[in-house]
This record gives sequence, structure tokens and C-alpha cells, in this order.
Amino acid sequence: MRLLLVEDDNHVAAALAAVLARHGFEVTHARSGEEALQALLPDTGAPFGVVLLDLGLPDQDGFEVCGRIRKRTATPVIMVTARADVRSRIHGLNLGADDYVVKPYDTGELLARIHAVSRRTVPGESGPEDTDSGPAEPLRLGPVLIELPTRQVSVDGTSVPLTRKEFDLLALLAQRPGVVFRREQIISEVWRTSWEGTGRTLEVHIASLRSKLRMPALIETVRGVGYRLVAPAV
Repeated sequence: MRLLLVEDDNHVAAALAAVLARHGFEVTHARSGEEALQALLPDTGAPFGVVLLDLGLPDQDGFEVCGRIRKRTATPVIMVTARADVRSRIHGLNLGADDYVVKPYDTGELLARIHAVSRRTVPGESGPEDTDSGPAEPLRLGPVLIELPTRQVSVDGTSVPLTRKEFDLLALLAQRPGVVFRREQIISEVWRTSWEGTGRTLEVHIASLRSKLRMPALIETVRGVGYRLVAPAV
């Protein structure tokens, strides 16, 4: 996978690039926001799988760069920054960042997050709210069948009516069974908004899904983190 590393500190960039290269990534280093935007132009070679974006850049704020990236490409963006406050996290996710990692971080966690967003955002595939643009294989989880193109869900062959957001939430979790989705991540991807004031809405939708599907154990609460879908035994 090609990866664009946007980092103005050459020492930090060199160390991280070396680690990423050992794990099979082809790393391009951009030292400023403008360099990053130029590297993302369509005539600069094969597309990047992920952008690692520092916020403290010399020419423009990383938030601004993220907004400009999102206007021209759907390439996943992970913000990697020392800004640990909640408002910065929310602002970054609202601008279209796929994830937000605070320095100092564990390298293993960063690699896991890179792989997670690259699996979730494959070029040409639709997201949870855009599943009617072309054919897609249904998702089968034990007795649960999720048909993405028609947005239909059935359990043991019986149709289960879901609201739009209930379907989007279930489809998001079902695309990666066993993977824990953070609450903030779910809110950002399904509701396209920030966590503030929306947490109760998520809890209500989770409870409704458990009730409608009559499978309370299907969606597991991971205390203090978020939720994951537990695939039923076949």
C-alpha cells in the first residue's frame, strides 16, 4: 500500500517511515500541507491507501489541509497529532478524518488503525449510507441476512423493518464482525456529526436493533470504548 506521511519534523518522519516500510508500506513524505496536496493530484502515480496527517504544519493548519483533501479525494485520513483535547478530535472527525491518533502513540496501535481504515474505505466500494449504487454481496451472519443494495434485513428468512439509521448502523458493524468500533467513530460515520449530544441517540439505536432482531447478544457493548458485532455460530 502507498501511504502519504504529512509531517514537518524530518526526524520523526524518518523514524516512522522506517517502521512503516518494514511492514510493507511504500511511504511518500510531505513536509507541508501544500506538498501533501500536490502529492494527491491524480497524475502523480498510483493512489495512496491512507494519509497520515500531522496538524502542526509550517504553511497551514492540518485541519485546513484535511478539509481540502476531503474535497478532492475519498482517501482515508488519519490525523496524528499531539493535540489531545476532545474539541480537536471532534473537529477533525467532522472535517472528514477517518481516525485521530494522539502522540505519543504505540506503533502497533497506529498500524492497526491504518489497516482498519484501509479495509473500511476501499476505492470503488460504497459506504453504509451509499449502498444502492451497484451490486454488492449480501452479508450473512448466522440467521441474519443483510442485503446492502436493497437495504433489506431478514432473520431466518423473516423480513425485519429497520429505520435508515438502524440499517446504516447495523451495516457498519456487520462489515467487520468482531472489530470494536469506538462510539465517536460510529457517530461520525453513521450520523455525520460529532459525539457531543449524540451519545444517547446511539444507545437508543443499539437497543432498538437488539430488540427488532431479537438477538440481544448480536451487538456487544465494550465498556468505555464502543460496540462490536458478534457473529452468531453457524
